[in-house]
Amino acid sequence: MPDNVACLKEMIRACRLCPRACGVDRTAGQRGSCGVGDQAIISSVGPHFGEESCLVGPGGSGAIFFAGCNLHCVFCQNAEISQCTAGQPVSPEELAEMALDLERRGCQNVNFVTPTHVTHAVAEAIVLARRKSLRIPVVYNCSGYESLETIRCLDGLIDIYMPDFKWGDEQAARKYSQAPDYPAVAAAALTEMFHQVGRAEINGQGVMVHGLLVRHLVLPGDLAHSRTVLDTVARIAPGCAINVMDQYRPCHHADRFPELLVRPPTEEVGALRQYAQRRGLIRADV
Repeated sequence: MPDNVACLKEMIRACRLCPRACGVDRTAGQRGSCGVGDQAIISSVGPHFGEESCLVGPGGSGAIFFAGCNLHCVFCQNAEISQCTAGQPVSPEELAEMALDLERRGCQNVNFVTPTHVTHAVAEAIVLARRKSLRIPVVYNCSGYESLETIRCLDGLIDIYMPDFKWGDEQAARKYSQAPDYPAVAAAALTEMFHQVGRAEINGQGVMVHGLLVRHLVLPGDLAHSRTVLDTVARIAPGCAINVMDQYRPCHHADRFPELLVRPPTEEVGALRQYAQRRGLIRADV
């Protein structure tokens, strides 16, 4: 077993896979903030055509959705998956076979969705799948709330990093995601991701095969401090691809916060996309 995979598996004995560093022994059945033990739990697997066009291509993105999450956003649009641990427990060997099957089905990539809390299993599965001839790119599709130690262990295993950068303000991150350290943590993780994979590389078919693609969801009332986020991304990862997203809608526990019950104006999203371009970032929303 490669050293980086062994290191990740050791990290769940007093878990520090993510910045919450709960310290529970997941190999003994203990569960921390993510609610998941030592096995990954799959919610769904299959070609996904709802991602950015540069990831979808003609065959779709081969999405493997994990149950559970280390971040607890009150407006989560995937709460039925991320805030729940129901699903199919799988071994790294089974996960590797799923990746290979997605390749056989013509998917453009293997897209691990919300993998942070099960990175130990994902890393081992990638190694196993590549030994069995996996050739399509591997996407690490995450919330951006990542341990720097964990991301460093993934060096050489991930082709495309696709993190969110949710918050530019500590108070908002505390109130809506229970993660006041999010801005600093996400910036450090993004720095390492960009160091590993660099800017987006697109093949002749218009499909991304390598690099960094950042997502940022625009929230009502500029609660996310979006321009601060875009400034940070432009400083850390100059010229990288970014999707300034307009998909916000009140979900999950948003009804507990009146300020979250409206959608951001279309013109504000457009203005932020233009601002991202002026900061030298490449738009991936088209």
